[in-house]
Amino acid sequence: MIYLDNAATTFPKPRAVYGAVNSAIQNYGANPGRSGHKMSLKAAELVYNCREAAANFYNAPNVENIIFTPNCTYALNTVIMGFLKPGDNAVVSNVEHNSVLRPLEFLKSREVSYTVADVVHGDFDATVDNFRNAINQNTRLFVITHASNVTGTILPVGRLTALAHQYGIKVLIDTAQTSGVLPIDVQELNVDFLAAPGHKGLMGPMGTGILYIKEPESLSPLVCGGTGSSSLDLKQPDTLPDRFESGTCNLPGICGLKKGIDFVNSVSIKKIHNHEYSLLVSLYDKLSRINGVVLYTPKPSAEYNAPLISFNVTGKSSEETAEILNRRYSIAVRAGLHCAPLTHKMLGTEETGAVRASMSYFNNNNDIAALANAIKNISYFENKKFK
Repeated sequence: MIYLDNAATTFPKPRAVYGAVNSAIQNYGANPGRSGHKMSLKAAELVYNCREAAANFYNAPNVENIIFTPNCTYALNTVIMGFLKPGDNAVVSNVEHNSVLRPLEFLKSREVSYTVADVVHGDFDATVDNFRNAINQNTRLFVITHASNVTGTILPVGRLTALAHQYGIKVLIDTAQTSGVLPIDVQELNVDFLAAPGHKGLMGPMGTGILYIKEPESLSPLVCGGTGSSSLDLKQPDTLPDRFESGTCNLPGICGLKKGIDFVNSVSIKKIHNHEYSLLVSLYDKLSRINGVVLYTPKPSAEYNAPLISFNVTGKSSEETAEILNRRYSIAVRAGLHCAPLTHKMLGTEETGAVRASMSYFNNNNDIAALANAIKNISYFENKKFK
């Protein structure tokens, strides 16, 4: 199979990731931080090693400010649910994922509101102005995806963070499509919260996520429970990372994530980005020449595009096109609405959805050529049907 669904989860993973997961299950199966025997201590050491690697990866000032979560959605919910109070307002972009929109919709019942700011592809100034105009006297949080999971449009998160801080507003960045693909430095960006999936660009296993918290005292935990510390105290610990890590962690996943981060570091973000971006440019060029293909991703620019592309074949729903690619050509892509309803309303694709192809470091030019040729065939026979 040619796998081009890396925006959902990367596949394949580096070999070291598989080995680390297997080793954790077979050799270090004890509960980290819950016992004093050597296997539990070793498990705790492995968790710390990954936490340290993640802190270095994002240039977090303190290792303890890196929190492990089951996924990026959990990390986003931890901040949205734990920070916003009745009467507060949040500002989000119109390309946000449901992992942002649904918790905000839920919080409407608690008298929390949110305002949507339009993103203008290729015009950072206009995007910043739209966010500025969306601020009101109750705005306490910006929630910003670093890049759209439908069009790949990159948002100017550094400038938006600077804008927010001028008004005393905190910032949460969703790096689901950019961690492991674009350089991210939490101190340089000065972000307050950052959420990341472990299973996408960081090359780790599913069931892993990362949350960076700059000022933990500003945030209430989403879940309370056993932490292996201060067990006589019925109150949730204030110390990090315990305050936000109740229950047994995903040790095999975290061990795999450590090796994924190591792999990204060994190859380098720059090399990974250059490779994936070159594949994006090639695919865009090929698809733009095919009659009957509608492209929703603007012409790629390294400054404005993450490595994914969305399109449709005229006369077919996105699901039909993806099903043909899977059945006839053994090519895996994503179809539908991508859990991003506002984006599809903006594109006018609420009824058809869109086909999304997303690249990873392990894809090559042959994969891109195969997809383009398959789409050319599908479009040709679709057009011929109506002649």
